[in-house]
Formats: sequence, C-alpha cells, structure tokens
Amino acid sequence: MRLIPYLALLLLPVLPLVQQRIDGRLGSFRVQHEALYLWSGEHVRRLTPGFENLMADIYWLRTVQYFGGQRAFSTDKRFDLLGPLVNITTALDPRLVIAYRYGATFLAEPWPMGAGKPEEAVALLRRGVAQNPRDWRLRQDLGMFYFFFLSDGAHASEALMEGARVPGAPPFLKALAAQVLVKGGERQSAKMLWQQIYEQSEPGQLKDNAGLHLAQLQSLDAIDALNEAAMEFARRAGRPPASLEELRRSGLTAAPVVDAVGTPFEYNASTGKASLSPRSPIWRRELAKYGP
Repeated sequence: MRLIPYLALLLLPVLPLVQQRIDGRLGSFRVQHEALYLWSGEHVRRLTPGFENLMADIYWLRTVQYFGGQRAFSTDKRFDLLGPLVNITTALDPRLVIAYRYGATFLAEPWPMGAGKPEEAVALLRRGVAQNPRDWRLRQDLGMFYFFFLSDGAHASEALMEGARVPGAPPFLKALAAQVLVKGGERQSAKMLWQQIYEQSEPGQLKDNAGLHLAQLQSLDAIDALNEAAMEFARRAGRPPASLEELRRSGLTAAPVVDAVGTPFEYNASTGKASLSPRSPIWRRELAKYGP
C-alpha cells in the first residue's frame, strides 16, 4: 500500500504551517501559478512519462496542503484551486481511491469547512466509480453525497444498490438503499449513513467529519426529547418551564441539557423551546433541514 497519500492526511494539521513558510519565501500565489501552468492531468503526464503515480502522490500532498492552508489561514476561504488539484491527481492515478473519497469531502462540505461545491464532489465520485468499478465504498460515498448534499433520494438509493452488487460488499448497503428511498431526508436515515461511514473509516478527516455529523444529529434528538418534555411540563403546570434546569429537576426527561460536545442548549422560556446554540462548535445553519 502506498503510504504518501495517507501520510498527507495525517499531517493535515501541520501542513498549513509549512504552507505559510513556503508562501513567505516564494510568494502567496505560488500554488495559483502552478495550477495555471499545469492545468490538466494529461499535461502533467506528458511532462513526466513513467512517473504518473509519483506525480499523483505529489499532487495529492499539494491538494491536502492547499486545503489545510486555506481553511486555517485564508480570510476569504474560496478554495478555487481545490477542484483542479484533485482532478489533476486523479487523472494521473485514476486508482487513487483516497483522493476521490477525501477530495469529495473537501469539495462538498459547506463553506467555510469546505468548498461548498457538492455538484463537483458528486461528479468526482462518479468518475471514481467509473475508474474503480469493484470498489463498493466509492459507490456508498456517492449514495451518501446524493442523499446529504443534493437531497436526491432516488439517485442515492440507486448508487447504494449498485454498491451492494459489487463482490465483497456488506449486506447492509441494501438495507440503507431501502431506508433512503422510503424515508428520504429524515434524520434516522442520515444517522444510519453517517454511522456506517464512521465505523468503516480509518482515523483522519473522513472519520472526524462523520463523527461531527453524528454529534449534530444526536444533539437534535436530545432537543426533541427536551421539547416534548417541556410541552408535558406546560400541560401540568400551566406554564413552560422557566429553564432547562427546572425541566430536568421535574423528572419528566433524562435528556441532556448540553449538546454532544458539551455546549449548553439555548432555551426560550416564553415558548418552551430548546435549540442548538450558535456558539457550539457543531452548529451549522444547514441543520435546519433535519429539524427541530
């Protein structure tokens, strides 16, 4: 197994510091100039015949370095070169599965955590599936991205079913395909998919990303339980609870009053509604699609 692509991900927290040093000496637009001069994998391939795999590793390292640097240090975080860099990498080595999987994650996650370009991410995964037809994980990722980022349950289910037919694929893919098709964008389906990604991923960005989404959804479940208990409290007392602490002391719920990372939920005493705090590290505006 080639170690450089995985080493790049392990070094993701350090690479922005390295990038800052390089840019200080060579100028902040060095990576932009490189992408302008070498704008396709075929272009790079012609310049380095016989070294395609090595160049793919180098470009993948550069991709991770660029992504980490943008997320850590850039003020506008536009990620303009992320797509071209990933495309060059996968054109040089179409079998570099890690570049498809992580590259799609970098592209699809909403700004400022990622590029906010889910359509490009799905297109990248579709190319990965075409180049690696026996890799069921790429089909699983494709289904997940259709489901989460494009809200397309039909194509998500189709991708998962295709993945289930790949030799060696786990049986749960068929169940996931049925769940997604029947329940569309419901939270339970989302939790099932993220849980599978979390359990199958090695330590790194992909696993961390799945863990973040699971924490968000678990927190929304806790909020639902609190709000239901607050309604029961109001029915009995004739008023909403004055605080979540009063609700907890009433014994009507055992749900936590903090989210999955320990940030207290916000609470509106006039409406009796709890919500995820915008100050929480796991708060994202797009969570509204899952309720409450």
